[in-house]
Formats: sequence, C-alpha cells, structure tokens
Amino acid sequence: MVFSRRYKAPKVATVIGQGTEVKGDIVFRGGLHLDGKILGNVQGEPDSSSSVTVSDQGCIEGDIRVDRLILNGSVVGDVHGTEQVELASAARVTGTVYYQTLTMAPGAEVNGQLVHTDESTALQTHPQDTESETSEL
Repeated sequence: MVFSRRYKAPKVATVIGQGTEVKGDIVFRGGLHLDGKILGNVQGEPDSSSSVTVSDQGCIEGDIRVDRLILNGSVVGDVHGTEQVELASAARVTGTVYYQTLTMAPGAEVNGQLVHTDESTALQTHPQDTESETSEL
C-alpha cells in the first residue's frame, strides 16, 4: 500500500482482520485498519483525528465519514474525507467522493462523482446539501 509522505496516520486502535465480516455501523476514535469486510456505515467521532486504512483485501459496503482515508480496497457507498482522501492503485469506489485534499494513484477507480469541499463545507453534516465544485469521471 502506498502512504502519503505528508501524512502520518494516527496510531491504529482498531483492526478488523482478513476473513472477518462486521454487519452494522461502526463509530470509532483514532485509527481503524481494515483487511476484512464491513457491511454498514463507518464514522470517526468528531474531533478525534479519525483515520481509516483499507488494504487491498478490505471492503466497505456503506458510507464513510472520517478525517482521513487511505483506500487500497473497495467501497460501495459515499466517502466523506474532511481532510484527506488517498486512493491507492487498487482502490475502487462506487459512489461519490467528498474531499478537501485528494491523492489518486494510477489505476485507482471512482465510479461516481468527485466533489471538492472547502474547509467550511467539509465540517458540515451533509456536504451534499452545499454548493461545491463537482467533477464526474
């Protein structure tokens, strides 16, 4: 997996291993590393510097709302990255990606929209209700 040199991931407090499937929404603090599958929404607690790292084996079927996302697996749902979204070469997103800063490696795929949000709209609960710059792939 490719990690940004500008960003240091917070200490991982939660690991969901390969072969593990979680059904239901997850709310967490700090860092979450996913090698398994989540069938539900994933949300970092506000003001917790939340970070999700999804390996190439990881999969989320639900929306993600975190400060930082490093994705090398797949997401079926909308992604809300209030600070940074990093899509590695094996990343696959089916849904809209809301981001303040986006890094996308060759080979990464977004089947939906990329929506840039500024700092003020990124903090809102429903960024899709605000006007923002939209790019379709």
